[in-house]
Amino acid sequence: MALPFDFEESVFEGRCREGKGRGSASPSLGYSPRCCEPEWFCEETDWDDDAECVNIKKFRGDLAYKQREFKALCEYSGCLVLLPPSNAAMRRDVQESQARCFAHLGRHKEALEIAETLRLGATNTDHITTVLGLQLAIYQTLERVEEIIGCLQPLILLHPFHPGNWKLLAEAYAKLLEFPAPLSLSEADLLQPDRLTAGNCLKASAEECRSQCCQKDSSRKGSSLQFSPWTNNSFGSCEERQTEKGHFGALGRTKALLHATKAAVPDSSGQEGSKDLWIYACASFIRARLLLQLMQSNQSSFALERNLKAQQEIEDKITSFGVKGDALFLMTEVMGEDLVPEKLKEDAQGEVKCLGASTLASMMTVTAVEFERKWFQKLRDQLPHLDCHT
Repeated sequence: MALPFDFEESVFEGRCREGKGRGSASPSLGYSPRCCEPEWFCEETDWDDDAECVNIKKFRGDLAYKQREFKALCEYSGCLVLLPPSNAAMRRDVQESQARCFAHLGRHKEALEIAETLRLGATNTDHITTVLGLQLAIYQTLERVEEIIGCLQPLILLHPFHPGNWKLLAEAYAKLLEFPAPLSLSEADLLQPDRLTAGNCLKASAEECRSQCCQKDSSRKGSSLQFSPWTNNSFGSCEERQTEKGHFGALGRTKALLHATKAAVPDSSGQEGSKDLWIYACASFIRARLLLQLMQSNQSSFALERNLKAQQEIEDKITSFGVKGDALFLMTEVMGEDLVPEKLKEDAQGEVKCLGASTLASMMTVTAVEFERKWFQKLRDQLPHLDCHT
């Protein structure tokens, strides 16, 4: 039986509807949806509708980011200035995109400031997950192992059945075991673009900074995009911010942010600290492998291929750590104690919980001691005489 409904595609213009009416007993025969070519939003068109212009800029920014081009930041900045305050969800999305651009351009201080703004505005567990993921990405560009661990631990407490996070945590512990981290993250680390790792930055040049930074937007409707980082949750036009050398005028807030995101990881100097890190790394790899094995039966094609590849990488790591016999059995048993169908099903539903400010803050500030007590204390107690294979 045909339903008397038409399609509603408010994003697209130029549709033709014939015979539309509430009393129509059959669908309109004249419906003609707009056919969009690939990258249709890149067309140079004068958009009069601000809402449409916002979407176009967001799409252009996403494409430029995928292509690792500097102009992504310009598109996101232009999009943000046009967004109404009421559209909180998209504002958070665009601000996160800005922060990721800043991180890839070596402007880590600005990226972390945006992450802090998003953290303060978080109202549910989904927001917290996004903020932690953003901070993780920023610290990965800096290759700061302690801070990476500090982001992964609360992420895992929120989502304990995510194998990717466990694998990243294991790799971070292993790296810290091999190369002990410096004592602290200095302000200079945040401001120096040369801290970027190879292949992890957006393509940018001085010419692009001058020519690509929102020239069309600055003349649109007589408005200017010269907004500053201190008002309206905006973070400066591209050209203006590129010449500021990362100056934020709020050094105290930055130091507080550094202190809040620093993880208290075990001291790897000495046999006891190395032994703990060895246990943490091995146990995390084993936990990741268990979760990947549970997911394997429901996967196919490229997803299954990636799963099996990750399992092989983990197997190689576990072998290199020399975990075998009773130690391997015990770690597998302890790290898989909570892997029951009921809990896995509950986690897969991905319910977003709206919580109070104090509860959300506690999720962000979980200490390494609390995390390690929850996940690794039993192993530390039951493996007192285990030699550290490092």
